[in-house]
Amino acid sequence: MNITRENIDELNGLIRVSIEKTDYESKVEEALKDYRKKANMPGFRPGKIPAGLVKKMYGKSAMVDEVNKLLTHELSKYLVNEKLNILGEPLPNETEQKSIDWDLDTDFEFVFDIGYAPEVKLALDKRSKFTLYQVEISDDMINQQVESYTNRFGESQPCDVVLANGTVRGNIVQLDADGQVKEDGAQVEMALISIEVIKDETIKDMFVGKKVDDEVVFDIKKAYPNNTEIGYLLNIDRKEAEAIEGDFKITIKEIKQFVPATVDVELFKKIYGEETEIADEAAFRAGIVSEIEAAYLPSSDYKFANDTRDTLVEKTAVELPVDFLKRWLMATNKELTLEQIESEFDLFVADLKWQVIKEQIIKENELKVDEKEVVELAKEVASAQFRQYGMFSVPDEHLMGFVHQMLSKEDDRNRLYSKKMEDKIMEVVKSKVTVSTKKVSREEFEKLFEK
Repeated sequence: MNITRENIDELNGLIRVSIEKTDYESKVEEALKDYRKKANMPGFRPGKIPAGLVKKMYGKSAMVDEVNKLLTHELSKYLVNEKLNILGEPLPNETEQKSIDWDLDTDFEFVFDIGYAPEVKLALDKRSKFTLYQVEISDDMINQQVESYTNRFGESQPCDVVLANGTVRGNIVQLDADGQVKEDGAQVEMALISIEVIKDETIKDMFVGKKVDDEVVFDIKKAYPNNTEIGYLLNIDRKEAEAIEGDFKITIKEIKQFVPATVDVELFKKIYGEETEIADEAAFRAGIVSEIEAAYLPSSDYKFANDTRDTLVEKTAVELPVDFLKRWLMATNKELTLEQIESEFDLFVADLKWQVIKEQIIKENELKVDEKEVVELAKEVASAQFRQYGMFSVPDEHLMGFVHQMLSKEDDRNRLYSKKMEDKIMEVVKSKVTVSTKKVSREEFEKLFEK
């Protein structure tokens, strides 16, 4: 076994792998012995097939398998041991690779093309200027979040008269053309109607101000043009609702009004848990500012990372083995045509340049991600997901259970690892360049992602 390498230029090279009969002969013999033990052939008992017959039948395929296994193993080991920073994978050379006769040849030479990842000089210094966008938290945004919390923990309370934002429960009956109760018509006891949901303003006004035991006659199709809503109100299916028409009468039996929660210590405990230190509205609003800032932070970091990527790819000279890469894309993506590869090659090159730049930053700064950091990031992700559902004080054992479930999935673990490494790369960039923070409104921030 002999492996040699020669450089064609700074970006391309050749690897020659010579395999002799002595390199694979013993493995082939072992494989044939295994074939002999397992093979079934009419006229012979299992394991008693003549060795010569087994070799004649399976010798060639056994040799091909063992030579290819040896080739793959030794080539991979060589790339690791030589610490070659290559792009893609080695490809069979199209001109120097000699044809192989598996019936006659016993010694083999395999020739591969390789494409080198280039060394790049990064323009990371204080002359490089980047912008980190942050959302300026307005009073309106704070008020909206306060309203969201007070509505979430509010409750319906009994009321003397029907209000425009209230609800009623009552007995509903269908009327005939003469305004009398229709004998075979729809009837529902204690049906729930939200006044705000009624689509017709005139009908809404008919309810407002009414008291318990008052009656309201209304055209159900005007109140609810959507048949699904009618079906839900009358407890019938949508097809039956399509046939419903005319007036209905409700006799009001219960009136309620939704009352938002009061902004006080009890609300703070419901939101953040019994152990919360928030004791007044000022601290509550300050905490909401922090919540909103935290909610926008991932988008802010994402925007910075994208801008950084685009700038570095554009300004960093990265020479690539273009012809080799096009061949590699064709070889590894059989469903793609040459025309598709050509049309999308610039996008591929931009992604590859960024990968090369990232690897250079990792190498220069000796960046690593350990298991503890992946677990901590998983906890942050899990906590953020729980907060979306209003769960601010999740017991640690429940949080860690979610984390372990996440880390047990290889795709999730790899994503977390990549995210942590990307974060470290961005930390390095921020430490080496000039970063200016720009406060923008929520609307301006959202427009940044439309470009």
